[in-house]
Amino acid sequence: MNARIWWLLSLAACSADFALFGAGADYADDTDASPAEEDFGSGGIDTGFIPPAEQEDDLLALRPAESDVFIFVANPSNNTVTRVNVRTLEVRTTKVGRDPSAVVITPGWSTAVVFNQGDSTVSIVDAATLDVQTVEVRSNHNRMVLSPDGRWAALWHDEAAEQDDDPAPGGATSYNEMSFVDVPAARHFPLVVGFNPKGVRFTPDGSLALAVADASLAAIELSGDSPVPRFLPIADPLSPPVAEEVEVAPDGSFAFVRQRGTDMLTVVDLATSEVTAIPVGAGPTDLDLTADGRELVLVSREAAEVARFSVADPFAAATITEIPGDTPLGSILLDRAGDAVLFTNASALGRYATWTLADDTMVLHPLTKPAASMARTPDGGALLVIHSDDDNPDGSTPEPYRGKPALSLIDLDDQRTNTLALRAEISGYANASNGRFGYAILEGRPELEVLDYSTLIHTELTLRSEAVFVGTLPDLNPADGDEPMAWVSQEHPLGRLSFYDPDDGDVQTITGFELNGQIED
Repeated sequence: MNARIWWLLSLAACSADFALFGAGADYADDTDASPAEEDFGSGGIDTGFIPPAEQEDDLLALRPAESDVFIFVANPSNNTVTRVNVRTLEVRTTKVGRDPSAVVITPGWSTAVVFNQGDSTVSIVDAATLDVQTVEVRSNHNRMVLSPDGRWAALWHDEAAEQDDDPAPGGATSYNEMSFVDVPAARHFPLVVGFNPKGVRFTPDGSLALAVADASLAAIELSGDSPVPRFLPIADPLSPPVAEEVEVAPDGSFAFVRQRGTDMLTVVDLATSEVTAIPVGAGPTDLDLTADGRELVLVSREAAEVARFSVADPFAAATITEIPGDTPLGSILLDRAGDAVLFTNASALGRYATWTLADDTMVLHPLTKPAASMARTPDGGALLVIHSDDDNPDGSTPEPYRGKPALSLIDLDDQRTNTLALRAEISGYANASNGRFGYAILEGRPELEVLDYSTLIHTELTLRSEAVFVGTLPDLNPADGDEPMAWVSQEHPLGRLSFYDPDDGDVQTITGFELNGQIED
């Protein structure tokens, strides 16, 4: 199901750690490569075949937040947003623009920001009164993110996020623009940032945005009355390698860019605009900052190694860790305690690695089936692995799981694994903030899968209609020992939302957002 057919839920008061890596297609070899990969140039360096990219989908990344106020539910088919009170489950609905496709909430939870893809507008909704201000933005956008301070909404067209039912562009269409909306002032500022923008990273205080495009980086100052961009070329304009990721130092000193098809890490001094290329291992495929922001971690799948750079001094020699057995793992999940999990979804490989950064030890482990995506629980104790239909090429996938989608729960302390054969692909999941329970829904199915990470046992609950999105409510009182509730949106012409209490197994359902919906059970 397309993400905008029925409801897009944004958890305004979210305590879930929801991060889906690898939600895109799995490219096992060059014959299955995406069109963007097949004709990709290598910046004038003949590197031969460029390995398929690891798939990391920030569209489905929902970071933890502390609040106990509201859930906002966007109803694309009705051009409305519904507000659900977390404590009372009271619902109220207000009109926004056409086809709302994304909802974000500002820090302090005072304002919901809604991107209406159908008419290229942003609705700024007062969370308390549901009063709405409408701001027109540039056409052909399909992504929106909010700066950490909540002042700026950034919008752009992301080729990787295109959907079959996207509005058709009309007239002259640009693929070089972004829109920045000053949320408190309800003002729009269009900017040219370079061809094919990939994404945006902000400094923690929200004063600087880094927008990475195919061959350039735009450093956008956001502390004044209007955005002030600096255009920073990061490659040879005649044969540029495609930039895929950007990270920014927490203090705004450096930006780090990973480009496909080169064995270099591009470092941009944001004070001087100087650009320097640092040699790294062959085939860099993932780039992340550690939780404390002190180190930059770069995974090189082809070289089967991980490099750690000092963020304060990125030109100092990196610490290199070899992946055991030259195993081609290209994606990394870093947790808050300084440990990591490495895996790949670019090829059918039934392996993953655990890495302890403190003593720099890395250990390989088997998987029942190749991984399509992974998530580590917020407390770091367990791993959720989503598998595709593919099987391990060495024949090690047991018969009950062959050719089927599957899900694995793994205890990271003793590597106990419980793999579930599924009737359909996973379409969404969420983990509660305390790490005890996770939740998953299946494509086209009226079920909620409840995952107990302490026992690795699952419970399947039947819903009233097909599940569309899933999330968790905040823990309103962590000291009381009660588990936070989960929510599931479902298909219904007037909206349907269920709440599940893991403490007593109770399910409550609200149906009919547009008709003053009430609790059904």
